[in-house]
Amino acid sequence: MGKRKAVFLDRDGTINVEVQYLNAVADFQFIPGVPRALQRLKEAGFLLVVVTNQSGIGRGYYDEAALEAVHEHMHAELAQAGAAIDACYFCPHHPEHALGDYRQECACRKPLPGMLQQAALDLDIDLAASFMVGDKLADVEAGINAGCTPLMVLTGYGSAHLPRCPAGVQVCPDLPAAVEAILALAGL
Repeated sequence: MGKRKAVFLDRDGTINVEVQYLNAVADFQFIPGVPRALQRLKEAGFLLVVVTNQSGIGRGYYDEAALEAVHEHMHAELAQAGAAIDACYFCPHHPEHALGDYRQECACRKPLPGMLQQAALDLDIDLAASFMVGDKLADVEAGINAGCTPLMVLTGYGSAHLPRCPAGVQVCPDLPAAVEAILALAGL
């Protein structure tokens, strides 16, 4: 079991404004308050790990280089705000709507916990002491399936997914509010 605690974060609709199949730096925009919220988690000692389904790659809408450019931009913008993401994991697969080798059942596509489990191995993370924040039911389920405490935000697709959110999952209006909840749950 790992020794470090982390907050796993969905990207689109949680960190940045939802843009279907985001693949251009010009379309990336933080949800208000997110950089400072991430900085607060880092100051509290959490690793920050983005886990994002990116079936747009598998569907042929954009390539991994476009995804990398968006992530580099996100990292640079966060650095200017004094915040940082420790790692980004992505799943390019889709079981039905992808092309070639990307069309497959995999263990990494949320709601499956593969990305969180891989990060736990790579970064020595204690999943039971960690949190998963996202705007979709798949994010919440990935957190549950990995053994993390899940939180749902109402930004992005959160409001639409709220009726299917499992009982007992903490729901927050946005990531800054989720950070306050995490710090309270962690006793920090």
